[in-house]
Amino acid sequence: MAAPCDKSFSNSYLLLRPEDVGLVDLFRILFSTNLEQRKFVDSSHDTEESFNQRWIIFISIIVQKLLLSMAKPMAWVGSTIELWLNLVRINGGSLGSLLLNFIRGNAVMPDKTSADFLSLIGNIDRRMDFDKKNRPGDEKYYAHLALMSSKASYENEAFLKYKVTDIWKMEFFGFYDFWNDYQEKATTQGFMLRDKNLHGDTIVVAFRGTEPFDSDSWCSDFDISWYELPGMGRMHGGFMKALGLQRNLGWPKESPAESDTPRTSHPPTAYYFIREKLRSLLQEDSHSRYIVTGHSLGGALAVLFPAILSLHEENELLDRLEGVYTFGQPRVGDGAFGKFMQKVMSDHKIEYHRFVYGNDIVPRLPYDNSSFLFKHFWKCRYYDSHYGEQILPEEPNKNYFSLRSALPMMVTAIYELMRSFTIVSMKGPEYRESTVLRILRVIGLLVPGIPAHSLMDYNNSIRLGLAYRDITIKEKDS
Repeated sequence: MAAPCDKSFSNSYLLLRPEDVGLVDLFRILFSTNLEQRKFVDSSHDTEESFNQRWIIFISIIVQKLLLSMAKPMAWVGSTIELWLNLVRINGGSLGSLLLNFIRGNAVMPDKTSADFLSLIGNIDRRMDFDKKNRPGDEKYYAHLALMSSKASYENEAFLKYKVTDIWKMEFFGFYDFWNDYQEKATTQGFMLRDKNLHGDTIVVAFRGTEPFDSDSWCSDFDISWYELPGMGRMHGGFMKALGLQRNLGWPKESPAESDTPRTSHPPTAYYFIREKLRSLLQEDSHSRYIVTGHSLGGALAVLFPAILSLHEENELLDRLEGVYTFGQPRVGDGAFGKFMQKVMSDHKIEYHRFVYGNDIVPRLPYDNSSFLFKHFWKCRYYDSHYGEQILPEEPNKNYFSLRSALPMMVTAIYELMRSFTIVSMKGPEYRESTVLRILRVIGLLVPGIPAHSLMDYNNSIRLGLAYRDITIKEKDS
């Protein structure tokens, strides 16, 4: 049985504990409305009348149990794929050149800690340099800076330090592993940099998203636990835990006491460490500002960060926040949370840009017609497969599992697979797609929306998108 958690900071809650579930007990939730008797559910409500909501709980637990049981094999497969892709890349980029190097005895073995090692995400899209058309002061610059930072966040510290310092000519503060108090390990990653140019200093906080073969990150995504905070609405529990929610303390205003949680025992949590780092950096220059960004899970953390700042009444930090830029971000709260965040963004003049490409499955999850789960707030920048840009109150086809959308999504998946072979002739060699991405596009014929979550398409969309139109802070959802 898991240790008890503090829930006094919330009005109501639903917490799932997959580690405590038994097979018989799990199936009983489908046929009984009684939550109080379920050992793996801790809820402020004794019953749940809706079968649809109990079915979602059932699926969430099943998926998390599978992920936990497959953690080591998934990590091994991911590591093997990355090593192989890097082995081929650094030995000429083809199997023929790799074989020739082995015959000659000149084969170079990849080092996972080196600045030359790329993650799976990096191998799918190797463009790590800024688009020369986007310069400081341009209307697309912050979006491009955020995208490249979100993309780089998947790489190791040596790569980041080299790329940020030597290539981007920016100041690198560090790459960090952050503690998850519920998973009792460091499962959240991010890094920080400072962009100094004639238009002013901008600090970037970039959260890493879900790594393809990291079961802990996927568990955070599929954990549909939620907390309802006074005046804020319901927020996704898995994302809150990844950001720094304390098991025994909830969200204390100040960082947990050293006597209770010795710093030497584990790394710091993301929210408290980044908040203190920003306080220190922003004191150095009264004119500097910062942006928060991330892809996928990283985007969810980027949105929740100012929400917790507001909970703690960190108005000075909120006033210095230039914008939140997310790519392929899942939903993080309910309608009440959306209204709360609209007010926060408006009061502090924070720009929020949520980029959604095509039929990307992740921004459409989690979804439930009864509003038991989460909606989205604010307008998003949506890109179709032709890189046309629209600003919409919510992503098109907001319920991914709608049968009405199945055929259009399939047609789009076919088109995007065909386009992967022609985009170079249309747009230039920098848009060449890797074999790994083409394999994903084939998988996308069966599960449309999987390849659309790739940062390749988001990168293309920022570089090729139509005229960039700002979402003003006064704009409301229609």
